[in-house]
Amino acid sequence: MSWPDLIPSLSPWISEVRGRLTPNQPLSEVTWFRVGGPAQLFFSPADEDDLAFFLRNLPEDIRVTVIGLGSNLLVRDGGLDGVVIRLAGRAFGQIEVLDGHRLRVGTSLPDVKVATAAAEAGIDGLTFYRGIPGGIGGALYMNAGCYGTETRDRMVELRAVTRQGEIVTLTNADMGYLYRKSNGPRGAVFTSAVYQGFAGDKDDILNRMREITEKRESSQPTKAKTGGSTFKNPEGHSSWKLIDAAGCRGLRVGGAQMSELHANFLLNVEDATAHDIETLGETVRNRVRAHSGIELRWEIRRMGHFVPGHEVREFLDGDVFTGAV
Repeated sequence: MSWPDLIPSLSPWISEVRGRLTPNQPLSEVTWFRVGGPAQLFFSPADEDDLAFFLRNLPEDIRVTVIGLGSNLLVRDGGLDGVVIRLAGRAFGQIEVLDGHRLRVGTSLPDVKVATAAAEAGIDGLTFYRGIPGGIGGALYMNAGCYGTETRDRMVELRAVTRQGEIVTLTNADMGYLYRKSNGPRGAVFTSAVYQGFAGDKDDILNRMREITEKRESSQPTKAKTGGSTFKNPEGHSSWKLIDAAGCRGLRVGGAQMSELHANFLLNVEDATAHDIETLGETVRNRVRAHSGIELRWEIRRMGHFVPGHEVREFLDGDVFTGAV
């Protein structure tokens, strides 16, 4: 499947864009699941000003989707219409140590690099990022967290470019953080953030990070094609325990499988399609609901279009999904 080329319709201003523009970029190349159809127009801006110029001139009726490192993301096989923005490390991967045990970081950075940079500077409080696969942009968007700490506990403020092309600064309160969710300005692209830590001993922090790494690698399929934790933990429950109790550990649909090591991890084990992965996820939700009466909610972001005739229904018997959830 391919989309009509958008670039000719964006003349003459598009020639002033300094970043990389790629029509029909396969998104399977930039997601950890290694599945997904093409982006109609893929944009990697040269810097924050380039991003602002692009969004300011882009017609409002063209859809804009922002993706990070692609770790917590399932793009459907039909791909995404409109523009898909992905920030490159060279332009948005800076790390700056500030006074008062703070860090300013670019949003294209992997979470682990931020945890390591903080440790090297003797800044404690960001070790939890060692256990989260993905990038800072996604962490800011979904309030990523683990081991008792969440992004909202450490983020002070962030810079963003609005859909209208305005560069703004947002406070923690502006983001309206909830469990694995934010309520910041719709369509804003996060470009950098300031985190508040506290004084710590470098060697002690690095030792704790090594412990997190060992724990994660012993209990999670870290080297597989996966999207991380598939479902959010319902209040008072662990998703993996509910999945296990419903007999879904190791369950397989096509090339997709629920991990034998950690039952809440969904894997691409044999050239799976996005349809295989989402169908397996909905099969698990259906079985867990039938077994325990609890409805699991996706933690992985799903977006894009189905290939006609290969739609996936909620719990396999509900409404067809039509976009990101």
